[in-house]
Amino acid sequence: MSVSASAALPSAGATSSQVIHCTEELSRTLHALWPNKKRKKNPKLNSYLRTSKPSGIQHRQHTQYQVCGDGSISYTWSYLEPPKNAQATTQPKSTTSALIPDQFDNTVESWDVDTVPFDDEDVRIGRAPGDRPLFLEEILRLEGKGNLRNAPCSGCGDLSPNYHCEDCFGVNLQCSSCIKTAHQLHPLHRLQKWNGMFFERVTLKALGLRIQLGHAPGQVCPKPRHAFNDDFVVMDSHAIHEVPLDFCGCSNAVAHVQQLLRISWFPSTTANPKTAATFRLLEEFHILSFESKVSAYEFYNALTRRTNNTGLAPVKSSRGHDPKGLDATVEGECAVLCPACPHPGKNLPDNWENAPQVKRWMYALFVAIDANFRLKRKVVSNNFTDPSLSRGWTYFVEEAGYKEFLAEKIDIVQEKSTCSSHTAVNMADMKTNRGLAATGLGTIDCARHNMKRPNAVGDLQKGEKYINMDYLFFSTLRHSSLKTLNISYNIACQWHKKLWQRMSAFPTSMQFDHTSKAISFFMPKFHLPAHVEKCQTTFSFNFKRGVGRMDGEAPECGWANINPVASSTKEMGPGAQRDTLDDFFGDWNWKKVVGLGNTMQRKLKEAVPQCADHQAALNDLEEGLKEEYGEVLEQWRSQVEAWENDQSQLNPFERNSDVITLASVRLALAKEEEQSMQSALELEEQQRHLRADKDGRGLHVMDNQEGKLVERSNALQHRLDSWVKIQELYMPNVAAMRILDNATAANPSSISSTAESFKLWLPSQIGRSLPCDQSLQRTEWRLRYAQGHDALRSLRSCLRAQTAILKHKDRHLRGQGANTRARNTLKAIDIRIESATRRYECNLLNESGWQSSLRPLSRQDIRLMSDILWGESEGRRKLSWIWNMRGAGGSEKDDNGALEDMRIEWCKARARAMRWEEEVALLWEEMRRIGAFLRWEARRWDERRNEVVPTDTEHEDGCVAYAHHQAHLHMQLAASFEANWAQTLSHLNVQDGSEECII
Repeated sequence: MSVSASAALPSAGATSSQVIHCTEELSRTLHALWPNKKRKKNPKLNSYLRTSKPSGIQHRQHTQYQVCGDGSISYTWSYLEPPKNAQATTQPKSTTSALIPDQFDNTVESWDVDTVPFDDEDVRIGRAPGDRPLFLEEILRLEGKGNLRNAPCSGCGDLSPNYHCEDCFGVNLQCSSCIKTAHQLHPLHRLQKWNGMFFERVTLKALGLRIQLGHAPGQVCPKPRHAFNDDFVVMDSHAIHEVPLDFCGCSNAVAHVQQLLRISWFPSTTANPKTAATFRLLEEFHILSFESKVSAYEFYNALTRRTNNTGLAPVKSSRGHDPKGLDATVEGECAVLCPACPHPGKNLPDNWENAPQVKRWMYALFVAIDANFRLKRKVVSNNFTDPSLSRGWTYFVEEAGYKEFLAEKIDIVQEKSTCSSHTAVNMADMKTNRGLAATGLGTIDCARHNMKRPNAVGDLQKGEKYINMDYLFFSTLRHSSLKTLNISYNIACQWHKKLWQRMSAFPTSMQFDHTSKAISFFMPKFHLPAHVEKCQTTFSFNFKRGVGRMDGEAPECGWANINPVASSTKEMGPGAQRDTLDDFFGDWNWKKVVGLGNTMQRKLKEAVPQCADHQAALNDLEEGLKEEYGEVLEQWRSQVEAWENDQSQLNPFERNSDVITLASVRLALAKEEEQSMQSALELEEQQRHLRADKDGRGLHVMDNQEGKLVERSNALQHRLDSWVKIQELYMPNVAAMRILDNATAANPSSISSTAESFKLWLPSQIGRSLPCDQSLQRTEWRLRYAQGHDALRSLRSCLRAQTAILKHKDRHLRGQGANTRARNTLKAIDIRIESATRRYECNLLNESGWQSSLRPLSRQDIRLMSDILWGESEGRRKLSWIWNMRGAGGSEKDDNGALEDMRIEWCKARARAMRWEEEVALLWEEMRRIGAFLRWEARRWDERRNEVVPTDTEHEDGCVAYAHHQAHLHMQLAASFEANWAQTLSHLNVQDGSEECII
């Protein structure tokens, strides 16, 4: 018998291994060395090497033998430091050493430990110092023809073969006919064709290969039946393929579904299948779903990305094309940049710094700051044992400088929050980190397009401390020279206070002149309600100029994508975790880049109509105010513009004081009860009130309640009798109509006995059947028009009172008694709101003219100025038309803070219209920047072809081919995006007529 024995002998640059032929005599001899088999431990023989140095023993030779189940023996040698009292030993010649070949003994005895040239770190991490350039060169070599540039076709000897298969073993080139023949049994392999500059994807379908079912390979069915549209889709482990498929049409052929199943293809449907999945793909998904819990949607997305070359992996700036080599890579240089963000020298105009003041906001950088405490890491390994492959080349900051800076600032105590009790601020020094090397990650993202910025990610040692987030913030800003900066952070109200004071403690390379920049601080819209009221207006994206429709929540969307990997990365060492997350972040950025075409198109389709709608809503509101309050409107405009230019001015979005009190509301309700009803319309209103009160009676009515209703009914009937006598003088025909109506009724006595159902026969109820004085009709119309405005005025007053009571109740009232009284007041207000609504609805006539200020009233219209409907947000909501103030009396505008409410709502309506207009302008600019950046990237790749310093011709071919491929890819992306956008822009201009919003 024989066995391979590997001897791990350190030598000058390599390890040596030798095959030992073990005989049965050697086996018996070794078995005799450990007769006690109960312990079942592998025997270990130790020997010590003596060197020529006077110090004597230098290392211990540790030999471990292992007996396999089939009787074979293997052993491993290693060298350890011996104990202090160790003596040099030699194996007896009568034992194992006598059976080991002499040349093996010579190898051992002649080795001198002190003369072995190897690096401890490289051995520890299992690599040689020159591994990085070597791997990079070999990978780039595969991008070209390599050593096959002059090789003939491996099948027929053709001198110009251009095809090779990605899935076949080995790297060889074939002509089209040979590679087609070779893949008769492999129709789902992926092919590539050399186009003269680089390899591009090509299908077997394009080469004319057809798949025939129901017959042996190579045979053709005499009656083939093509698949639907001659385009059958097959999902396989490597990709999704479109193949030409022929079903067997012979008389003895089985069904199409059976033909697919017999070649291990699972059809998507049993009726006329057009799609199938291979059994190996289904098995792969089955096992993968058990192990990684991947969903079918995620698995399919991964498969589509393997199919589409533009979504395989991030297109990183490879250092293989830099003449200075890998070591010249600077921090953040290999990150996938956001093409839509402004990059001076890449996608901005030459004179962007000298742009007019009204356009400078379009060249602003938007960043969002956040932390994630799911991406923690346990105390596993260290940076010496597990270093990163990069040194801050992509998204993580350079680790050594980061940790050195934090070590110097470890004793800094973070100040407490003066806003709400934010855990991120107050608990930053108290978060437990037992057993954790990192409690989470901090990041600085592109807030407009949700991409990771270069050198913007770092781990957190405790909580979300300012010192960590400051370092990430200043680190990523080193890559930008823009003059306008908009910063979003959920604790910006606290974080920004001493930011510039803290910056002075950072390295000089991270500092910049903040006084020469226009810097604004914001808080994300979802986090904004957790802050005090002053912060909600001062740091809101909704109210400041030059930000468009930003929400500031970009990092939260990115965390949803990266969080599932947290269960794996928390067990990794520091280098492995950073490299893994860098790879995920790069993939996230690349998916965003590839999807920018659809993303920008979708945003523009929404923004242009919204811009027009909100501008129309603002114009409508201002029309209602200009007639009587034009001067006030101009004062508001001046006030809000002054605040936009200088945040220290009075904030027009804030209320000065709450003038509505609980006592004032109760007084107003009491006075309303005393108002007399003297007109016919008032009688009609009394009838509605009485009818509603009677309908609201319960099953068991008390005598006192019933008596009051009878008294009200009698009093109303007396007034109705007086009204009838007066009506007969002005409208004589009504008496005859009333008699006729009573005669035709089923129960005449019941009609005249109930006051609430008595028909008044107003001019609008007579219609055109009988003559009626037109002056009376016009008088009724004017009265109803005025009553409609009175109803709206009452409705608005009740809504404001309702809001004031709710705020007063939540802030000040405690105890059951006080809350019960407040609820009773709110109930009375609800009754008033319903009454005003009914009164308004009953006064809409089929006359022209009232639509200029009055409209049909729906339930959605009955809301306060600041109320938001379901599905709306502050930036999308529209003010209910009942607040347009047309026809409102001066007393209403001046009393109870109504004018102040209207000022705030006008400011918000103006801000909404401006933000949507800015959004349209920003989208136009970003679309231009995307095309310019992609073309700049293509030109840069073309330049890199000439910058290569190759090690040989094959390396040069690979580098050039890779550069050609990347330049071609970026040009294709730019052309595809712009062609798609051109159709959308032309459609929006023609259909919506929104040219005024496209600036």
